[in-house]
Amino acid sequence: MNVPADMGRRPRSSRALVLVGIAAVLLAALLIGLGVWQLERLQWKLQLIAEVDARIHAAAVAPPAPPAWAGVTQADDEYRRVAARGHFLNGDESLVEAVTGKGAGFWVMTPFVTDQGFTILVDRGFVPSDRRDPASRSAGQIAGETTVTGLLRISEPGGGFLRANDPAQGRWYSRDVAAIARAHGLADVAPYFIDADAAPNPGGLPVGGLTVVSFPNNHFLYALTWFALAAMVLGGFGYLVHDERRLRRSLADYPADTDGRPAH
Repeated sequence: MNVPADMGRRPRSSRALVLVGIAAVLLAALLIGLGVWQLERLQWKLQLIAEVDARIHAAAVAPPAPPAWAGVTQADDEYRRVAARGHFLNGDESLVEAVTGKGAGFWVMTPFVTDQGFTILVDRGFVPSDRRDPASRSAGQIAGETTVTGLLRISEPGGGFLRANDPAQGRWYSRDVAAIARAHGLADVAPYFIDADAAPNPGGLPVGGLTVVSFPNNHFLYALTWFALAAMVLGGFGYLVHDERRLRRSLADYPADTDGRPAH
């Protein structure tokens, strides 16, 4: 007589199956909850992208004045198009290391005294490493009254990846508004900066309009992953139940001797 290969196995108790089933359902519920949360995050991200896109393409407005500084937030104000009238303090520019599509070099951060009396740091744009000396791009050192148009950005305190800003040595790895202002002894400086737009500067440098607006949006993929894992957990439990039923049917068809071996 042919005896099934799994006849040496003993079926799990009903209690064990119930405990495994409860654990599977709880784990699947957790995974489904994570998937639903990712779908909610997806809706939030799509709304954020739409809001930022609207700010970028809206008509320029005046930058927030001192009374409104406390209310400036990344969620509500970053990438808002602004325009300010005033003059640059070219002698107080700071160079912040940058890597762009144009290669490695520096962002030129220059204080801009507005006609309202307060100061805004303006990222005038990118210069390559061999043009870091202001004397090599003197045509772009705009003097006198001018208008700056660009995107409002939130300060980047601390420094870059694994590199802290060193104000004493004039080494900047992030556009830290407060630290740069302190290093130059500036007062009444806005807690944000402006990324200048692509309007060409005299002499071609700095090159503005290089703001990268990118929001990673993988939430739908993450949701599918969590849902797939939940399906695998439930499917695994379903297979376990099916296997147990098959084993019990086999044992019923081939009753065992008192020593547990199939009877012949």
